[in-house]
Amino acid sequence: MATPVIFMGTPEFAVPIMEFLLRAQYQIVAVYTQPDRRVGRGQQIAFCAGKRLALARGLPVIQPENMRQPKILEQLAGFDPKLIVVAAFGHILTPEILTLPKFGCLNVHPSLLPRHRGPSPVAAAILHGDEVTGVTIMLMDTGLDTGPILAQREVPISVEDTTGSLTVKLARVGADLLMETLPPWLQGKIKPQHQEESQATYSKIINKQDGEIDWHLSASELWCRIRAFNPWPGCYTWWQGKRLKITKAMPLTGSGDGEEGRVITLPSPSPLTVGANTGGGVLGLQRLQLEGKREMSVDEFVRGHTGFIGGLLT
Repeated sequence: MATPVIFMGTPEFAVPIMEFLLRAQYQIVAVYTQPDRRVGRGQQIAFCAGKRLALARGLPVIQPENMRQPKILEQLAGFDPKLIVVAAFGHILTPEILTLPKFGCLNVHPSLLPRHRGPSPVAAAILHGDEVTGVTIMLMDTGLDTGPILAQREVPISVEDTTGSLTVKLARVGADLLMETLPPWLQGKIKPQHQEESQATYSKIINKQDGEIDWHLSASELWCRIRAFNPWPGCYTWWQGKRLKITKAMPLTGSGDGEEGRVITLPSPSPLTVGANTGGGVLGLQRLQLEGKREMSVDEFVRGHTGFIGGLLT
């Protein structure tokens, strides 16, 4: 008989993990996601990725505003789950929920815990210049990503990775790792290992204003931020009173000569043609998007905006 499972997950990261559970013929009795949100200028209601997949597979979808209401526990108990699998759900589970299923609540967390606990672990790994991150399967407790570890797998971070691309990689690895971990866990063959608290770090919630560029930072720091905040909230600066997104860039060796934020032509043998002075080195610019316009290469942008070279980004 298939093990009855409740799945809790909201964004794209949750999709490969839910798909694995469905392929492996675990009995998903319900899917819990964050409530629908209004997005874009038109403020249209959008279904999250977890809800879209659940509806496509004919699964019941429940979208509580929080998990502390007594009726939520009653509802969960009515499904009689033997296991709850969580992947970027976005809600804190109460102690009563954590102890409800026989095999506990397992969280697929996109970092090598205890490093980068909290809400933004993928972006945090890039922001901190980590060369390696990974996925942890954790038995949840009442703390913030503090539960004992069942399994981990490392994933290298490439210089081209953004939070968007790295999240896709980690979701696939998370699904594979869960596939390998669940059978021995359900058979009682895994002994969870406590996390080393002295090694713990915490990621913070990312806000839209975090994307504004401070040109006093070094080129390497800005490069990490541009990758970490892609696709959201994006890194932006201001040029001639308009918001200018920098969607791709790279730090260059050597020091800039001139005012921080000043746009300069890069001499040969630099692999790029345009850069901006920073608080430490030059940030080579590769792709830009002026507000109200499409994204384009920096060379195309310069051809259409003759005053850009020598201009000041603020």
